[in-house]
Amino acid sequence: MRAHHLRAAHALGVELEPGNEFWGWAGRTLGAPARTATGRPAWLRLTSAPADRATGKLWDGAATAELALGNLGGRRPALLGMHDTTEDATAYRAELSARIDAPVLSATPDLHQDLDLPDAWWRDLTDTLDLLAAVPTDRIAVRTQYMGRAIPRFIGIPAPAALCWTTAHADLHWANLTAAPLHILDWEGWGSAPAGFDAAMLYAYSLRRPAVAARVRTAFPILACRDALAAEATVCAMLLQTVDRGDNPDLAGPLRTWAAELRARASDRLRAEPPSW
Repeated sequence: MRAHHLRAAHALGVELEPGNEFWGWAGRTLGAPARTATGRPAWLRLTSAPADRATGKLWDGAATAELALGNLGGRRPALLGMHDTTEDATAYRAELSARIDAPVLSATPDLHQDLDLPDAWWRDLTDTLDLLAAVPTDRIAVRTQYMGRAIPRFIGIPAPAALCWTTAHADLHWANLTAAPLHILDWEGWGSAPAGFDAAMLYAYSLRRPAVAARVRTAFPILACRDALAAEATVCAMLLQTVDRGDNPDLAGPLRTWAAELRARASDRLRAEPPSW
């Protein structure tokens, strides 16, 4: 990965800044700060995948986001260039983006410390996600087939019908958000999802910090509504599946508590609905 990262830097005409590399999940991605020939700060991210699987939503996410979303009012870093190579049946894609010097709010997706973010930051976030939600797309971030399998298995209820679908970032967690000014990073998985999906994802990764989790619910009142039950159940099931695979162990207890709350809400919803005859 390091060798291909360096080759991509040369191909894109940028110089890597030493000593600041960042690895993604399971070593699939490698990112580092760089500078263009004109001195512009940039970020070079390399993704790898088996060559026969180097296609589809995650592989093309950054490129399609640049075309469809632009910079979302300055909240999304611009994509400056790309470089693809294949070697020994492994494909490598390098994406050069404008560098955001504001630090991310957490080194990990789940939050380990309380945050005291101003109301203006929350307004910027909700406004940006509202702008994103209105963008038309044929990209699919969450499939109904997955919901139909995962929600019964991990939540213990039939998959709720998603009454509304909107465009979502689909990986909205604290390691993908910066403080002042707000930027949202890593757009590889964006696409259509049940309404409230991004809010539910951020809430899930806040569960170990109850005050922040409560603030997420205040910022996103949809999470108290019937319309978001499908999104919340999907996110909870997704993360419980990662726990089942050995990841996110610290979230296991809070996620199971949330799953119990979702089961209770689903039961209340069924009791409140009039009979179909």
